[in-house]
Amino acid sequence: MILTPEIKTILVAATPIFELRGAIPLALGVYKLSFWSAYGLAVMGNVIPVFFILWLLETVSNFLSRHFYFFNRFFAWLFERTRDHHKHSFERWETLALVILVAIPLPLTGAWTGALAAFVFGIPAKKAFLLITAGVMIAGAIVTLATLGIINLFI
Repeated sequence: MILTPEIKTILVAATPIFELRGAIPLALGVYKLSFWSAYGLAVMGNVIPVFFILWLLETVSNFLSRHFYFFNRFFAWLFERTRDHHKHSFERWETLALVILVAIPLPLTGAWTGALAAFVFGIPAKKAFLLITAGVMIAGAIVTLATLGIINLFI
């Protein structure tokens, strides 16, 4: 099976490490796709895993917590620690905080992190999906414009 540049762009965007930050420069610089194709394919590829993360994370977390003591302790610690450290920001900024978290194209931010944050803070999956998609679209625009040299992110 030969992977086309379009499929490769989608796959890179779907990874938790590279996401849009890797897919768009790859699509524009290496594969020479149009900026609309690069943007659209990367956004689509970045949003696909979010659907599955939001859909499956609670089920997997509950299963592991019920069947394994370690995971029960780990998830309890993780949720308590994260909520304690970031509860104020999420309460203050509400849903905008999730969009901003996803929209900032820096390491440890993005769609995967946004999906995990939505789960930890109990944002309903449908609402979280829409907010994360909005953040991905903003991040995609920023990365595309930066890749094309229209904006400079490292001023």
